[in-house]
Amino acid sequence: MNTTFPRLMLDHAARRPMATALREKEYGIWQSLSWQALAEMVKDLACGLHLAGLQRGEHVIVVGANRPRLYASMLAVQSLGAIAVPLYQDAVATEYVFPINNADVRFAVVENQEQVDKLLEIRPDCAGLAHIYFDDPRGLRNYQQAGLLSLADVQKQGQQFAKQNPAFFDKEVASNQADDVAAMFFTSGTTGNPKGVVHTHRSLLDRAKAGADFDHLTENEEVLAYMPPAWIGQNIFSYAQWLCCGYVVNCPESAATVNIDLKEIGPTYYFAPPRVFEGMLTTVMIRMEDASAPKRAMFAYFMDVARRYGSARRDGQSIGLMGQLLYGLGNLLVYGPLRNNLGFSRVRVAYTAGEAIGPDLFNFYRAIGINLKQLYGSTETAVFVCLQPDTQARADTVGVPCAGVQIMVADNGEVLVKSAGLLKGYYKNPEATAEVLTADGWYKTNDAGFIDNQGHLKIIDRVKDVGRIQGGSNDGAMFAPKYVENKLKFFPHIKEVVAYGDGRDKVCVMLNIDFEAVANWAERRNLPYAGYTDLAQKTEVYQLMLECVEKVNADLSCDALLAGSQISRFLVLHKELDADDGELTRTNKVRRGFIADKYSVLVDALYQGLEQQFIETAVKFEDGRSGSVSAHLRLMDARTYAPVERAA
Repeated sequence: MNTTFPRLMLDHAARRPMATALREKEYGIWQSLSWQALAEMVKDLACGLHLAGLQRGEHVIVVGANRPRLYASMLAVQSLGAIAVPLYQDAVATEYVFPINNADVRFAVVENQEQVDKLLEIRPDCAGLAHIYFDDPRGLRNYQQAGLLSLADVQKQGQQFAKQNPAFFDKEVASNQADDVAAMFFTSGTTGNPKGVVHTHRSLLDRAKAGADFDHLTENEEVLAYMPPAWIGQNIFSYAQWLCCGYVVNCPESAATVNIDLKEIGPTYYFAPPRVFEGMLTTVMIRMEDASAPKRAMFAYFMDVARRYGSARRDGQSIGLMGQLLYGLGNLLVYGPLRNNLGFSRVRVAYTAGEAIGPDLFNFYRAIGINLKQLYGSTETAVFVCLQPDTQARADTVGVPCAGVQIMVADNGEVLVKSAGLLKGYYKNPEATAEVLTADGWYKTNDAGFIDNQGHLKIIDRVKDVGRIQGGSNDGAMFAPKYVENKLKFFPHIKEVVAYGDGRDKVCVMLNIDFEAVANWAERRNLPYAGYTDLAQKTEVYQLMLECVEKVNADLSCDALLAGSQISRFLVLHKELDADDGELTRTNKVRRGFIADKYSVLVDALYQGLEQQFIETAVKFEDGRSGSVSAHLRLMDARTYAPVERAA
């Protein structure tokens, strides 16, 4: 698209001035902001930032949850030809030092006191950070630090300037070009410092429009924006596509009210990573376990009906008269109320991305009538590479290339992508840019996959992670850790999994229990426990985990390609994997290599056949304090199965 984000905003304001652009829930009440009011806010903020000295081409970090004034701030920054750099609001203060210094940041826009405190803490290490602007003033009345100002005051100053210079804002917006840099997103940094992915207005809007056209999105959609804006997935859905289509973006009151807000808004277009869908399903299963026997029996019966007919019906296939009658009754008694309880009654299109989703989890949502689909993309590709058509959504593929995308599979199985949505490069890192962009414009995804005979892309795992078993009865067998991990994570009692096996004679895994689900399970069995560490090491919990592992092994035995990836041994970790402890990225992806080093004593114990191992681990608490957690962990063998040859 040959336009920019601010121009699109002004187009909506001119054509539909009183239509709702954004909603924000405050004190339990939804407040609406029209396109005209948004345009005025953006103009005033842009003029205020200009007065403060913001220059074209400068980087401005934006830290916070989805808030109308933060969205307006990004538009104001881009209106002046500067570059918005959203960062994760839940990051610890020290994680901001590298991005701020790497991008020579002088201006920061943050949500509230928590973010202000973090930036003031690291200010001595960020010499250039001169201006910190905050949205929510609560708790900041007596802060007197230099350069600290509320966005409301910036807006007031800009309003006066705009009155005196009425042509300034429009002139600035008009001077921006589609190929100017619009935003920079820092990668999650699984193997070192994060890299700044540079995107232009054209690259982001090209992919946003391709996705919108694919799913026939209009200005009538409702979106709930609850994921971090620093994640490009959320940024595309609630910023780029929002401006492209002109639909309504709803900002929850807080993370604690998201489920309530979801039901109140009833979005028509929904996006979440697999872990959110996993959490929802876990909650459903916990509630069903607490339900009366007749309700549990009805749920089990109609979920079996859904598994038989739901996905086929969702894909437009004939399910016969009896199937229609049974599914219709199930929809009346179970699926409809369940969708309503989840907040999905009006969802027309739902997407999951970020990592692979377990097939059972995927099929569950499709079966109860939710049009859940997978997409494939990354920060570097501006998200939209492959999308699944409504009637071709399958758990084992990520869809077909969308408009403007070319895909090629290299000799080593790596998926290469070419489109107008590719990154301009990594900021101040030409070496890393050269590693991922070929001379003829192909982006190396580092994902191993292939195109099937229906034109769908199948992703096996990361190229660097796909390995081989060496030694033992499965010598030479393929090992895809993410595939194994996702199969285990379908179980509601398992929250996180780390699998090892490449270059070894067997596969071993480390598990995190889902504390809420397992605690509920334990309480119903009158099983006492004194916290996560105690519960995780209970004999009964290990038996529960063993059943899950052996079910996965039985399933893997039927897969000709991955039968050798069955799990021989496992343990349950004494603490939850945490991004603050470096074990997960800010998008909750497992840092497998880091964990292998940090817990090398446990990995060694698994492969040495030990039955118990002591471990002590340093942890960071939510209030910033440091401490340690220790435990004697038990290690358990699991049954594996002979490969099953399926009939041709």
